[in-house]
Amino acid sequence: RELLPPWLVIVAGLTGIMLLCVSTKDVPNVLGFFQYGIVLDAGPSRTILFIYQWTTTKANKTGVIRGCSSCPVQGPGVSSYSDSPQKAGKSLEPCLNWAQNEIPAEQHSQTPLYLGATASMRQLNLTHPILCDSLLAALTGTLKSSPFNFQGAQILSSPEEEAFNWVAVNYVLENFFKYDWRGQLVPSRKGMAAVLSVGGASAQLTSKLEEEKPAPKEGVRLQLYGQTHRVHTRQCPCHGTEQLRGRLLSLLLQ
Repeated sequence: RELLPPWLVIVAGLTGIMLLCVSTKDVPNVLGFFQYGIVLDAGPSRTILFIYQWTTTKANKTGVIRGCSSCPVQGPGVSSYSDSPQKAGKSLEPCLNWAQNEIPAEQHSQTPLYLGATASMRQLNLTHPILCDSLLAALTGTLKSSPFNFQGAQILSSPEEEAFNWVAVNYVLENFFKYDWRGQLVPSRKGMAAVLSVGGASAQLTSKLEEEKPAPKEGVRLQLYGQTHRVHTRQCPCHGTEQLRGRLLSLLLQ
């Protein structure tokens, strides 16, 4: 019924990472009103650093966050540095230095820092696992040397990535909670939207499972805003943009 712009889904996906991987840890806020978190999205074509911000306000034990600013890392995606892993780590330094200016210095040590790599790194891990490990080690070394609270650098599985997208899109649509006329957080009472993610070679449809249905082995169980959600992703191979473009070219040639 409603299509989201591609840029919104991309930004939303990072919100899901922050909600599920970083903000679940309640860091004491003794130095300022706002707390900060950093997520690096290491995608196939490039890496982007995102800064998030939140207060101690929570909705049923889950944080309420908002995106502040972002810094695109210069150069290609991290998987392109498989022959020179140290250059991958070096490429992150300008954005990490930029983040130090964006976040108050007294909160650097309390600011969680997380890197999530997606499709291209999953592929590299299948074809050249040793090179992949070297890349992750180089990225980890650079992130650990920053003044922020490094939380980890890992390759997200496809179900995890799609679960993040599902969480983030429903978060943006205010399906988990909303603000009432007094500005207080209240349950939304709305249903959860399914999310169709279209990549180059395939498409993925992620939706919430009904309680009475058995959970598939590859399903993801989430605890958010006082509720448990079971999320499942259905893979649709050969339905990506490159596949569609190829079929269109074939028809034009015929």
